Amino acid sequence: MKRRKNKIKARTKALSLGPTPCPLHRLKNFDHKSNLIFLHHSNLFQLPKIAMNNNNSLSADNNQPASGSGAAAVNNQPPLSRYESQKRRDWNTFGQYLKNQRPPVSVAQCNCNHVLEFMRYLDQFGKTKVHLHGCAFFGQPDPPAPCTCPLRQAWGSLDALVGRLRAAYEEHGGAPETNPFGNGAIRVYLREVKDCQSKARGIPYKKKKKRKFNQTTSSQQEDQLLLKNPKLSA
Repeated sequence: MKRRKNKIKARTKALSLGPTPCPLHRLKNFDHKSNLIFLHHSNLFQLPKIAMNNNNSLSADNNQPASGSGAAAVNNQPPLSRYESQKRRDWNTFGQYLKNQRPPVSVAQCNCNHVLEFMRYLDQFGKTKVHLHGCAFFGQPDPPAPCTCPLRQAWGSLDALVGRLRAAYEEHGGAPETNPFGNGAIRVYLREVKDCQSKARGIPYKKKKKRKFNQTTSSQQEDQLLLKNPKLSA
């Protein structure tokens, strides 16, 4: 009788404490990565593994484009050309320059003075040697030795920059009449930079000559017309 009572007490105690945990290495579905398993009666729940899988799926969804028509639209977009990519970078750089002003300036508030200051600000990142008047190599295109003259932005780079920003300004909703990049003061500044660098570097910037109208071809075309329509000569 005592043995039976002891067995019954042991069983009731075991039931109150729950099932005895089994060794981890004997579990087939043991998650060795998380090392966390929850036992509830005889059922095995791998909650950490489920959470880990959910996190992985969420992170993958964030990296991939949205499914459906939006993903198709993104995939169908052609890659940006070199000009468009450079124009976007220039526009972002100019916008950041305006934000760094004290007080910050919005694109709608900027004028030609901000554009001139921006071009002067870019001179510190230039790579073109511009000789000063007191330099011994002033006006020499190929100086034989280095000098301490400053580096500036080349005139061609500034001219192309202004052209890209002028187009980007109108693409972002700006009116052509109020475009600060098309202001006359910008053209005057670029002309001065062009003349200064031309003299300092000894490299004349020649304008592209327009093709002259060929008189011989025009006379030949007139003769052919007269042969086809003799009434024109009369």
